[in-house]
Amino acid sequence: MSDYVEIDGIRLHLGHPDQTKGEWIGQQEVLKQLLACWLVVDKVDLPLAPRLVGSPGIGKTTLAIAGARARNQELYIYQCTADTRPEDLLVTPVLAESGKIQYQASPLVTAMIRGGVCVLDEGNRMNEKSWASLAPLLDHRRYVESIVAGITIPAHEDFRCAVTMNDDESTFEIPDYILSRLQPTLPLGYPERQDEISILKYHLPFADEEMLNLTVEFLQQSHELKLDFSTRDGINVLRFAIKQLAADPDHPLSKDEAWLDSLQKCLGDDAIDLQSLAEKKRQSLGGNVLPMGLGDFFFDPSHPLHPDYDADEDIEDDDEDDF
Repeated sequence: MSDYVEIDGIRLHLGHPDQTKGEWIGQQEVLKQLLACWLVVDKVDLPLAPRLVGSPGIGKTTLAIAGARARNQELYIYQCTADTRPEDLLVTPVLAESGKIQYQASPLVTAMIRGGVCVLDEGNRMNEKSWASLAPLLDHRRYVESIVAGITIPAHEDFRCAVTMNDDESTFEIPDYILSRLQPTLPLGYPERQDEISILKYHLPFADEEMLNLTVEFLQQSHELKLDFSTRDGINVLRFAIKQLAADPDHPLSKDEAWLDSLQKCLGDDAIDLQSLAEKKRQSLGGNVLPMGLGDFFFDPSHPLHPDYDADEDIEDDDEDDF
């Protein structure tokens, strides 16, 4: 396959596909939903560009990679950042060895031209100006316009796209006219215990069973407490613990101590006591304040029409006042 194409007399140099392996373990329903988004059921039908939403490290990019592999298509990944410019997303002019300007197609544009799958990774870290340049690609027009190269680039009919988004606060707010083009939203939850064990074994087949169980127990407890520790965190903790013991077989630390030390160094002191961390998080979110309902806005808690009004308690208060 050629490393360049010519569009309206402009030569575009293309990128190379990503070779990352991505086996999706568990949560098969969301993989089926992703593949359904990319189906075309009629000659006038168009594929969808879904949002894959979830906590960092939960496997959103792996899901998109697995979807591309299932379709036997080339995969291209573009990492979105806060300073991504439209020309970064589309076509970038670079200085060639000859001293002349050469136009380099981004992973996104390369996927458009070759009919591959492009994953816009962490899309909600990107600003509106860059998103605006993709508006015609994400609707029925299916093209982008490169101001730098002065050309319009149509998408191959096999081109597919997905956007991963973290549900944390360090992101831009994507405008509605873009969100309406990025549908549906496919939420990813934390894996069940057995799936999490399988994921860890897939990435670390050499892991010690004892430390593997310690890691899974930690992760499952953190999921139950709605803390932000992910499977990726567990992989890093387990990998560092294994490396410490392998680097010095005569190390005085036991497996439990090596794992605990790894946990502390990877995730910090707070990870040692999940219950305390969960309580801190609850208090920071206003956990000691009872949520207000509509009744609180219209009636005093002692009013008979308030939803939480207790008639018996009111009678007891009256008796005490009489006494």
